[in-house]
Amino acid sequence: MVTAKVAGAQKEKQDKRIEGAKPEVESDFNERIEAARKEFASFIGAREAGESIVILHDSDADGVTAGVVLQLSLQRKGFAQVARIVPDRQRNAWTMENRARVRAHEPASLFVLDLGCASEPVIENVPTCFIDHHRPEGVPPEGLLISGYKWQPIPNTSLLVYELCRAVADVNDLEWIAAIGTFSDLGERAPFEIVDRAKRRYTAKWLKEATTLVNASRRSSLYDPEAAARALLAHDSPRSLVESDTKDVEALRRAREEVKSAMNEAKRAAPVFSNNVALIRINTRCQIHPLIAQIWRTRLPKYIVIAANEGYLPGRVNFSARSGTDVNVLEFLRSIEIDAGEGNYGHGHDQASGGSLPVDSWNELLVKLEFPKARECDSEIAKREG
Repeated sequence: MVTAKVAGAQKEKQDKRIEGAKPEVESDFNERIEAARKEFASFIGAREAGESIVILHDSDADGVTAGVVLQLSLQRKGFAQVARIVPDRQRNAWTMENRARVRAHEPASLFVLDLGCASEPVIENVPTCFIDHHRPEGVPPEGLLISGYKWQPIPNTSLLVYELCRAVADVNDLEWIAAIGTFSDLGERAPFEIVDRAKRRYTAKWLKEATTLVNASRRSSLYDPEAAARALLAHDSPRSLVESDTKDVEALRRAREEVKSAMNEAKRAAPVFSNNVALIRINTRCQIHPLIAQIWRTRLPKYIVIAANEGYLPGRVNFSARSGTDVNVLEFLRSIEIDAGEGNYGHGHDQASGGSLPVDSWNELLVKLEFPKARECDSEIAKREG
């Protein structure tokens, strides 16, 4: 069992490593981002000012902030028809429903942010720029991929978008928006200059509070990431957003309270074990399974942790997988062959993956993982941690 004292010492060592690596990290980042800016500027330069441009971005804080920064940057560049779209609760750019959302705007060009990249086009014959930090699975024809996946450390998407947009527009006033995405994905100690600059200008307190509000919109049962996007567009700093009494920010506060309540309930769920996998089952419309997986990863560092949410989508089980070990959870999931049906799994990051599966496919996955049908008693966790 990891005590608070040991965990604190480990964290202090990690922080020192990050601080020591910062100058080298920034040098590598600056070199890579300069090359990426040229690709991005070339893609932008091939666009017509009056053409329809669609931005499809993820619904978490990183995706929403990336989408807002790109939207404002393109508008400042002179593009008049820019539509920004959030995917549905499945958060998959390639589903029939999300493709229909994009097609409704008849795009001449498309940006896909923080949703991965695959060899299959999202929309056939539409030039597409993917900006991402997940493991890429190919690039479609007429596609450009700007990926931070092989960078060390890996930058989040809103940071990438902000730095790319600096090549085509004046976006200094949008740095706080991009920083919220970075705080959400990488934390307030992320080894990138944007974090220190934003903390000096806006303070960590307001950035963290704004990050919580922005994330709450997609985690709540109502799933309304557009409320977060509108709030970002309507304010000029994290503090002004947090202290706002606008309709959208009030909705974010209600979402935050709902998520807090759901988390308190879900934290009571005890894991069951099979070999090196710990499974936590929860049932809620709130998208909190990634948070539960993250919490248990720190408690069970020797296990692959899977948090499964049986209530997020009707007829499906959505799950998040995390590991505190050297195990690549993405590869681990991909090594398990099941009939996923209309579901998907094994995408994302090396240490953070998951999926969304029909119930039958989920049960097949459980069988492959050798989980019993009944939960183990609560005393099992004490025995495992002791």
